[in-house]
Amino acid sequence: MTWLAIFIGGGLGSLARYGVSVLTLQFFQGTFPLGTLLANFLSCLILGIGLWAGYHKLAGYAWVQPLLLVGFCGGFSTFSTFSNETLGLFRSGHSLLALLNITVSLLLCLLLLYLLLRKSS
Repeated sequence: MTWLAIFIGGGLGSLARYGVSVLTLQFFQGTFPLGTLLANFLSCLILGIGLWAGYHKLAGYAWVQPLLLVGFCGGFSTFSTFSNETLGLFRSGHSLLALLNITVSLLLCLLLLYLLLRKSS
């Protein structure tokens, strides 16, 4: 049944990713790929909270981690879109925005996970 939990979580994560993109475009029309950054940040936040909770509270709920952490976060986050949008920024002459996207995305998501998990293990 693990595969079913991952399947359902992935579909829900993909829908959430689409929703974040649509909502972001309603409020921000710039060149910077804010929707992707926001989706990846939120996915890392959910992953970090889920991993923290897994260490402390979810030991008896084996289906939660595949559903939420593998499926939902996998469908919600998007490295391929991040890579494509960053390459597009470079190709369109927005090299500083591309570098900013790389730097902010990596540092923000890694720092978030570090802060959430630093005392978990």
